[in-house]
Amino acid sequence: MHGKERVMSGACGILIVNKPGGITSHDVVNRVRRLYGTRQVGHTGTLDPLACGVLAVMVGRAAKAAQYLNCDRKSYRAVLRLGLTSDTEDITGRVLTQSDRIPDADAVRAVCAGFVGEQMQIPPMYSALKIGGQKLCDLARRGEQVEREAREITVYSLTCTPAGDPAEYILDVSCSAGTYIRTLCADIGAALGCGGVMKELTRTAAGRFTLAEALTLTELEEMTVEERIARLLPTEALFADLPAIALPAFYERLCRCGCEIYLKKIHVAMDVGQRVRLCNADGGFFAVGEVGEYADGIAVKALTLFEL
Repeated sequence: MHGKERVMSGACGILIVNKPGGITSHDVVNRVRRLYGTRQVGHTGTLDPLACGVLAVMVGRAAKAAQYLNCDRKSYRAVLRLGLTSDTEDITGRVLTQSDRIPDADAVRAVCAGFVGEQMQIPPMYSALKIGGQKLCDLARRGEQVEREAREITVYSLTCTPAGDPAEYILDVSCSAGTYIRTLCADIGAALGCGGVMKELTRTAAGRFTLAEALTLTELEEMTVEERIARLLPTEALFADLPAIALPAFYERLCRCGCEIYLKKIHVAMDVGQRVRLCNADGGFFAVGEVGEYADGIAVKALTLFEL
């Protein structure tokens, strides 16, 4: 941070951070809180300490947008290390088995191709998922194993490239949210019969956000206050794909007070269930709303206010 500059109050927006390896996602949140001078900071899509790459961080009132953040599709670059298994499914864990019978590249590619598409995946014990109110990773550290239900995931694409070492491959993966790349590496290793662990992981994209636009914590710390504020993406950018409804001042006030606004009153036609951007008469975004059926007809009601 530059000298004793005061951090601007009211900072609000989306910050795309290139998380470094070796720290938790919550560590990133704490650093951003300090840099922007607000406790209102949250994130979506936790990255393990080993992993680096794209982490979407919401600052100020934008933290309320986390529930709407569309990051259903994510991309990763991982390094798969064959010939090992571990209790964490990555290189940091306790080694369980070792093998020097490493298949050739053609066999590895063929097995990887079989992991493209919809499939069921059992979450790893070392994860933040909760069962009975307890995180799986906390149970795992106590040496406890619990039954986990397999969850449906989709691997949209998976390319496999030799990394130089005969036992290592670079995996470029595009997948649905909730996919564990550690588990994917372990499953590939199991299918090959030699075992496998994840050695490295970089998230290259989360939804529309990419590594190319992500800022490192060092870059943020070297910026002036004004430069950091300028790098926040507007909250409205998250909802650019939603249709907008511009409300006259009278209906805007009612909407802000929690009233439903009947579409026939504002001469708008939309389907029930449609999410919308609610704007004032000048086009200024202030809320996300949803169209629903009410006693007197179809109306829109604000779900979350972002501008007071």
